[in-house]
Amino acid sequence: MQDKELYQVILGLDSPWTVSEVELDTDDGEIRVRVDHPRGTKFRCPDCVQELPCYDHAEERRWRHLDSCQFQTFLLARVPRVKCPEHGVQNVAVPWAEKSSRFTILFERFAIDLLLATQAVTGAMDILRTSWDETWHFVQRAVRRGQARKETKPLPRIGIDEKAFAKGQDYLTLLYDLDHSTVEAISDGHDADSGIACFSQLLPEQIASVEAVAMDMSAAYVKAAKQTIPLAEGKIVHDRFHVMQLVTKAVDKVRRGEHRELLQEDDNRLAKTKYLWLTSQENLSEKQQALLDKTFTLQLETGKAWAYKELLRDLWNHADAVAATTYFKEWYRRVIHTKLKPLKKVAKTIQERLANVVSYCTHGITNGVAEGLNSKIMAIKRRVGGYRNRENFKTAIYFYCGGLSLYPR
Repeated sequence: MQDKELYQVILGLDSPWTVSEVELDTDDGEIRVRVDHPRGTKFRCPDCVQELPCYDHAEERRWRHLDSCQFQTFLLARVPRVKCPEHGVQNVAVPWAEKSSRFTILFERFAIDLLLATQAVTGAMDILRTSWDETWHFVQRAVRRGQARKETKPLPRIGIDEKAFAKGQDYLTLLYDLDHSTVEAISDGHDADSGIACFSQLLPEQIASVEAVAMDMSAAYVKAAKQTIPLAEGKIVHDRFHVMQLVTKAVDKVRRGEHRELLQEDDNRLAKTKYLWLTSQENLSEKQQALLDKTFTLQLETGKAWAYKELLRDLWNHADAVAATTYFKEWYRRVIHTKLKPLKKVAKTIQERLANVVSYCTHGITNGVAEGLNSKIMAIKRRVGGYRNRENFKTAIYFYCGGLSLYPR
């Protein structure tokens, strides 16, 4: 097979396009493949697809293609222009590249695969032998392409959560599709306005399709949901992870207070036991379990607080919200009559939002998807040493976590 025939196959060119010349430049490390078309070929207007004769040609352009035998390969052509009666003189669309791109479709698809695999622009650019700007441009084009193609779909189960953009009080609010594990919307900040901005990015029919919204116990997100989602009061589900996180922090506060009191009497029984009380019982190691059994028999306030924490975990195992409510009220009655002030404070907080805590038994959703995606986002952020540009950070989130159709066609 001759060089021209080989590259005709490699590039996947069909009539009227044919390879007219293949040039190897060893000094520059390039292979240049020129393509042309027969005289008299007609082309379609890119706007109205009317078939028209070739009016003239633009200056020769070059597109980067996949490397051949470690040589950078470029496709060269003079793009035909047509003179449309309605749209004027227009460059025709070429089959090997998208409009305004300096790379072939095959190269761009490979670049996207590489970016998804490495999850870092710098790692991909070294392999592609492209600049940072060129490589990042693949990400931007892919996200624009994916968002333009995105079809309206129902979002029955969604989650909303915050994500730190930088150190300090610099946050983004993210809206998740819990059924497909994708990020659907992003807004700046983490207050009620940020939540409203996120919900407002959904189409009216998507808002109407929402059956349940998972969130932490943030009053801001509750307010945002109630202002944008019809009948939101019965759809909000406070994520059990965040509820238990509040209780676990209360247990640790009890431990720290009791530890200080014991140390005043030269009693260090609670020394080096912090993580013992933060761990769920089934996750304790044998050594931790033995230490727990030993410490628990001492009738310390910390042990009591831990026991109440473990009892509350059964709240989410009930068949319906009524049974869960009855269980909580009994748990609350017992806790409120103790001297465990931090735990009593959390118990009152849960009681105020109880309807949206036990709603888990109706809707069965958590923000676990959001936590998983947040971990993925943090891993991507660490690989690139952080994003200094907020819009770039949003673009990266959509690229890696948006579930978008990224590839050129």
